Amino acid sequence: MTPRDSIAFSNIRVLDGGLATELERRGYDISGPLWSAHVLDHSPATIAAVHLDYLRVGADCISTASYQLSAHGYRELAQPLADDPADAARQAARALRQSVEIAEQARNLYAIENSRRIWIAASLGPYGAALHNGAEYHGRYAISFDDLIAFHAERLAVLADTHADIVALETIPSLEEALAILRALEQTPALTAWISFTCRDAAHVAHGEPLRACAEALSTSPQIAAIGINCTAPHLVAALITEARLGSEAPRLDHKLDRKPIIVYPNSGETWDAVTRTWLGEPGAASGVESGRESGAARFGTLARQWYAAGAQAVGGCCRTGPAHIAAVAEAARPAIPAASS
Repeated sequence: MTPRDSIAFSNIRVLDGGLATELERRGYDISGPLWSAHVLDHSPATIAAVHLDYLRVGADCISTASYQLSAHGYRELAQPLADDPADAARQAARALRQSVEIAEQARNLYAIENSRRIWIAASLGPYGAALHNGAEYHGRYAISFDDLIAFHAERLAVLADTHADIVALETIPSLEEALAILRALEQTPALTAWISFTCRDAAHVAHGEPLRACAEALSTSPQIAAIGINCTAPHLVAALITEARLGSEAPRLDHKLDRKPIIVYPNSGETWDAVTRTWLGEPGAASGVESGRESGAARFGTLARQWYAAGAQAVGGCCRTGPAHIAAVAEAARPAIPAASS
């Protein structure tokens, strides 16, 4: 794991796009309890290929195929011996390490083509993702706070011994789960992470707490490198950036304000129906950009310019976004070149 004082978010401007839904687009079945992690055993080269595609269009950071990995998922899947909690935990740990190794392989292959610095974020979803019933989009769990801490701590302990640069705790729906993650991170003090929330409107996370309050709760943690918004409708993101920035300002001992970087990676604008397990709506339909003028990826790039202008340090995509979307984000991230004077 990259030392905390070496994490320079100023060097990260473009995140990658959706991994699981991109694998699905390429013909892989991700419908089981481990989602994209099902592909780890059967086709690791495909995962590496997706990572490479994102790097080649300009991503500075790639996320591992580990969002839905947990011992809980392996027990439910009934892998060999997975009814034994210890064996399920070992299988989950092996898969977590493998996901980072695949990302490393992709980074090494890309280094042959381009020498720019690439970061690896070890992706971890919320407890609701392990339930694979859509609970991450409301955060109402039948689990104690201490058990929530233990759920996250188990996976974080594994990742502490990998070569991931940072842990991405994603699609967090509630303040309670964010606080549980902070407690879990304290058990692995060498880890650096970002916590990214899924939001239901322009001011509140999915469970209902103000995003500003969630950002404030994270603002003083030395282990939190950035605060994020992900798997949220694109048209909400600009307002949410403002809320997160206001909450992320933490006074330091010298009375200066220290603001955590804000990162955003919304979905395509479609919504997930956990009952039918399908995506509803049209890509970009909720983007706030007139659909007749631009392709979905181009609209995403137009919005990315707005998000950077609103104060986002890094922009990427979540579910149902792909390399074309990230290419448009990378274009938006490039500094404007002044027009030549005549």
